[in-house]
Amino acid sequence: MFTGLIEGQATVCGVIPEGAAVRLVLEMPPDFVGEARLGDSIALNGCCLTVVAINGSVFDFQAGTETLSKTNLGELRPGSRVNVERAVAVGARLGGHFVQGHVDGTGQIERIEQDGEWTTMWFKVPRPLTLQMVRKGSITVDGISLTLVEVESERFSVALIPHTLAVTTLGQRAIGDTVNIETDILGKYVQKLIGEIGQ
Repeated sequence: MFTGLIEGQATVCGVIPEGAAVRLVLEMPPDFVGEARLGDSIALNGCCLTVVAINGSVFDFQAGTETLSKTNLGELRPGSRVNVERAVAVGARLGGHFVQGHVDGTGQIERIEQDGEWTTMWFKVPRPLTLQMVRKGSITVDGISLTLVEVESERFSVALIPHTLAVTTLGQRAIGDTVNIETDILGKYVQKLIGEIGQ
């Protein structure tokens, strides 16, 4: 379980094919070194993966076909930057929202609007995802816990402060880029309940 509060950015050192899967080799932020252990769960762009090797500040992860088909991790190349967050510790403050690290699908950045220091981003997503969103609710974009501003049939918007743009990969994103989307778990349960009541 995660909070969507990004702890830093990692840099991809290598993407090694392993049959239909890939091994992702990342240079991690300094805070991760010395604390992480083999088998730990770490969210990469919001996708929960397991640490399978550690060599100093370089961590290895394996991503299978399901992960590569549902996320933007298959687009990573050496030099790519990735948002990273360690699993939340019991008793820690929950500053974001409950994030499972189970990416529901991808979206594309459709518009970027500037208003002084504020930035509004619009994301194009499949309708099944917007059905699980509400205005002022929570959404996870590339692992970042954000508040929904507007929700339309096949797109939504979020307002970003300069700090978020500075400490996450959203500050490096451009129109057309693919991002990972995880909707709020509460929305999923409500949609399932309503669907069963209507049957």
